[in-house]
Amino acid sequence: MNVYFRLMRLDKPIGIYLLLWPALWALFLAADGWPRLDLIIIFVLGVTIMRSAGCVINDYADREFDKLIERTQHRPITSGEITAKSALILFFILMLIAFGLVLMTNSLTIQLAFIAAGLATLYPFTKRWTHLPQFILGLAFAMSVPMAFAATNGSVPDSAWWIFSATVIWTVIYDTMYAMADREEDIKIGVKSTAVLFAKYDKLIIGILQICLLFVFFKISEIFKLNVFYDISVILSAFLMIYHQNMIKNREKTACFQAFLHNNFIGMIIFIGIVAHLAT
Repeated sequence: MNVYFRLMRLDKPIGIYLLLWPALWALFLAADGWPRLDLIIIFVLGVTIMRSAGCVINDYADREFDKLIERTQHRPITSGEITAKSALILFFILMLIAFGLVLMTNSLTIQLAFIAAGLATLYPFTKRWTHLPQFILGLAFAMSVPMAFAATNGSVPDSAWWIFSATVIWTVIYDTMYAMADREEDIKIGVKSTAVLFAKYDKLIIGILQICLLFVFFKISEIFKLNVFYDISVILSAFLMIYHQNMIKNREKTACFQAFLHNNFIGMIIFIGIVAHLAT
């Protein structure tokens, strides 16, 4: 059983957190207060299951590449602990469970869920033909935003797409940091990523994206009429972004990976700012 937990990365929950924060931002803003308890349960479970399914299909797609990268050589499929067929069966089981959860919402949310599932399944294969798999991942992660609004209100307002955009930009930022840790090996084996695409301009482009993200965060404040508590959370996020730039300044593998992990605090701080606004 432990090997299946590792395949689903349940021993490394950072991906769950990074996917969960935007879903919670959207749920609380859509409800303009405390969301319905059933929706919180559905989305927390859905995020956990979809992230697990994403890890399984990612390892299935990358099973040959993972043999050539030191960090991934011991993943369950690559090491032979689990067969590719067993991984695919697990993936489909997880997708069925996720579909069962979304059936408890409404028709619009179900329709959006099909798009989300398609993007999550497509993402692992995009690194073979485009340098923008991080963008595809961002789209997949951001689908929780319109789904949260649809589940809460039965519609997706224009304002929701600003949260969607913030999620996409943020995902490209932190997943580029993640890709920077593997860049040299990815180049050797022909795997594409934004870290490979940006090359020596990686830190500069990440910095530009961080500025764009801050702009979108403040635009969200304006659109949803959020108060000073939220604005403080955005300012604190800006300081965290400066810290992340310092972490990746030498492009050292471990530091880049730690910067990726540390992005969790941006999602958490923004969520705290939203809750603090709603509480007051």
